[in-house]
Amino acid sequence: MSVQTKKIAILFADISGSTALYEKLGDQLARQLIARCLSILKGALLKYNGTLIKTIGDEILCTFATAEIALNAACEMQQAVKSDNQNSEYPLYIRIGFNYGDVIYEDGDIFGDSVNVAARVAEITRANQIMTTTAAVNSLPLSVRDKIRKILRTDIRGKQEQQDIFQVMWELEDMASTRIGMSTFRKNPQTEGRELTLVYQAQQFVLNEIRNKLTLGRDDTCHIIVRNDFVSRQHADISFRFGNFVLSDRSSNGTYIRTGDGVVRISREDAKLRDKGTISLGQHFSENPADLIEYSISAK
Repeated sequence: MSVQTKKIAILFADISGSTALYEKLGDQLARQLIARCLSILKGALLKYNGTLIKTIGDEILCTFATAEIALNAACEMQQAVKSDNQNSEYPLYIRIGFNYGDVIYEDGDIFGDSVNVAARVAEITRANQIMTTTAAVNSLPLSVRDKIRKILRTDIRGKQEQQDIFQVMWELEDMASTRIGMSTFRKNPQTEGRELTLVYQAQQFVLNEIRNKLTLGRDDTCHIIVRNDFVSRQHADISFRFGNFVLSDRSSNGTYIRTGDGVVRISREDAKLRDKGTISLGQHFSENPADLIEYSISAK
């Protein structure tokens, strides 16, 4: 039995919604589509000299020599799947989480706290997203850190304190909006440092001049996912516009906002968020005590 320890990047890439795919398309077609997607992921893995540790159903576990290589491979995976979707009748979406740290190699598999953290990050990542950890970000060169945005703090099994989670901005339009946001940030000192913090089921999300939009709804592609039949798939979004945080309802059942001044309901319209309050998607607060989203606006 050969056992060794090594510091390395650990990456999990998972196909989102595969269970529903089997139900919708049947076993044979779904299996073919998933196999095709996994082949695309493995192709990107080989391009960046990664090591495939194992395939777990619709997920791969792999390693890379550095966090920078893992980041580049993850972006390649997302871009390759996106490109393949343009020619497919049944598009698939992936989510990727990676970490950097010490792992134990034993009989072709890897173990250890760093692997467990990477798995947890992948679990909380949504379709079309790449998420990573402080350990990985700290090992990245400055030249690629403009692709990284801290978006939430969350509990990680085995960790006493909540951990910062970062998103990798892998799409060209994401990077363009980031550059625009940074330019606006420099030119408008009146809005400098303002942040909107949202908390939902122990997860924290931050919106500001740079990270300037997030979505709420039932779909896996949303940033804040609320599993409730009264919630639309793409229920609402919150964006930073000209120094204000604006909630835009896109839903069938409307959105409720509660502040110190009372409760308002919006339907297919915008509302400016002020100070602090609570948001309920699709139902009045009295009917939906479990799925409330708390928010507050403050300076950094």
